[in-house]
Amino acid sequence: MKTSWRNASLVASAAAVLVLTTACGQEGGTSSVGSQNVGATAAAGGYGGVGSGLGTGTSPSPSSTVGGGQGNLGAQSASAGKLEVSANAELGDVLTDSAGLSLYRFDEDTAEPPKSNCNGDCATAWPPVPANDASAGAGIDKALLGEVTRADGSKQLTIAGWPAYRYAKDTKAGDLTGQGVGGKWYALAPTGKKASVASLPGLSTRNDPNLGEIVVDKNGMTVYRFAKDKAWPEPVSNCTGACLEKWPAVAPVSSNDTKDVQKKGLMSFTRSDGVKQQTVNCSPIYTFAGDKEAGDTNGQGVGGTWYAVRPNGEMVGVSDK
Repeated sequence: MKTSWRNASLVASAAAVLVLTTACGQEGGTSSVGSQNVGATAAAGGYGGVGSGLGTGTSPSPSSTVGGGQGNLGAQSASAGKLEVSANAELGDVLTDSAGLSLYRFDEDTAEPPKSNCNGDCATAWPPVPANDASAGAGIDKALLGEVTRADGSKQLTIAGWPAYRYAKDTKAGDLTGQGVGGKWYALAPTGKKASVASLPGLSTRNDPNLGEIVVDKNGMTVYRFAKDKAWPEPVSNCTGACLEKWPAVAPVSSNDTKDVQKKGLMSFTRSDGVKQQTVNCSPIYTFAGDKEAGDTNGQGVGGTWYAVRPNGEMVGVSDK
């Protein structure tokens, strides 16, 4: 009986602590982070690394095969065949080859004039798509298809001038494990642009090759915290005036419009200027004007006060005390 009474007392005490630390004001809930930080690191040369989690992330074996006559996936030297448009729930329309394998573009390449800067080991991880026999399927402007002569003399397919690649870790139709790798590799849209991420939830996460799992907004842009802000006992933003021009406040997001972000402390508050701002674990969040595209993390560590955000609200590289 004494043991039972002691256990009941401990449970009651734990519950009391939870009530005190549930939320800064009005919202509560149970901590629920979709996955842990894997600490992924980009491979040498900036062309490898871990994908964003849109695909399976399984490395292909030398004997892996894909339907549609793709053959040995390790080499991925087959021609693209008739290109197709694949609808992806997170990226919108993505360009694929005839076997359904996603096609990518590389930020270090150029489209005007077309030039591939992925050679050697890079081309092993990101096999160039041969230009021979490639044709435009439904929804693709054939005028956008072209070719570029690579350093080894082979002809590579281009889309609106951008050299096209497959990714060695995509093992089956629909895989998108190369999306965002190294902050330089992105799925191709049928127009040759980067596939749109407009359909992302209001807040979600992605695995950055250098920072690990971080929070992004609906446009795939990295979300940051300001070390001079306060979260307890209620959120306070100390980024005002000109600061907000460089670090725009993230507008309120419904908790139902989030994915893999901790629910506890996920709330909005009214700033001193009357504008409502979103928080993660009660800490105000922002984007950075210096980030130009999804996958950029140029705000990390700026001024020793701005940091990307973990799904549980912690600042990347900073121990919250």
